[in-house]
Amino acid sequence: MFAKGLRRLPVAEVFKEYARYYDLLYKDKDYVGEIAYIQNFIKKYNPSAKTVLNLGCGTGRHDACLQKMGYEVTGIDLSDTMLVEAKKRAIPGKLEFFQGDVRTVSLKKKFDVVVSLFHVMSYQTADADISAAFKTAAKHLKKGGIFIFDFWNGDGVLKDLPTVRVKRLKDDVMKIVRIAEPVIHRKRKVIDVNYQIIALNKKSGQYSEFYETHFMRYFFLPEIEQALSKTGFSLEHAGAWMSDNPISSAWYGLVLARRIVADE
Repeated sequence: MFAKGLRRLPVAEVFKEYARYYDLLYKDKDYVGEIAYIQNFIKKYNPSAKTVLNLGCGTGRHDACLQKMGYEVTGIDLSDTMLVEAKKRAIPGKLEFFQGDVRTVSLKKKFDVVVSLFHVMSYQTADADISAAFKTAAKHLKKGGIFIFDFWNGDGVLKDLPTVRVKRLKDDVMKIVRIAEPVIHRKRKVIDVNYQIIALNKKSGQYSEFYETHFMRYFFLPEIEQALSKTGFSLEHAGAWMSDNPISSAWYGLVLARRIVADE
């Protein structure tokens, strides 16, 4: 069982320890393939796009892929630990990173495209949070610009409920075991993902262990569409993540929305 007595961390603290091992934990993630997939939507829905804002950039690996495809990219993340790694990839004027909350950040600049990937929107667990994040996307987009994001799809989650999962990874220095124990709260449409991380430094022989809980919300498409409409967007596309299939019972959904209101 997951350790008792753990406190609910503020959003700003969620990735403090987890971020130290983030790139190793997701070293098998296909960042290049995911950005090629996203680029297909950019080319179709906003072919003249040159600038991209990424809300919740993490360690900047998606951003680096976008920059290599020729876009000028700005990444925003709340975690200073994540940004330490992201800024190692920075290229002045082409690939830049800043600290900020996706619900409140204001760069005083507009972009052709806003993206938010790897379930950042599902970290917005309250209605006010998701509305604020959508407003952030809207105020940073030029009229006609597009907003692309993925999320946990309620139809998929409830059809295939989350289970305990164990992941083992290693590199030249570290060996890590991650145990994820989910607890679902159906009324709030939130899943507490309780992580236990056990890390071994193979060179020093030192072990470390810590716990974090990530609170993830699943959404149903009608509520996503309603929230987008209230923040100046029209829904242009919705489907299963990394697939041509309809969203239906997929666990992860992708939405593309267009900003339709006039510039502020």
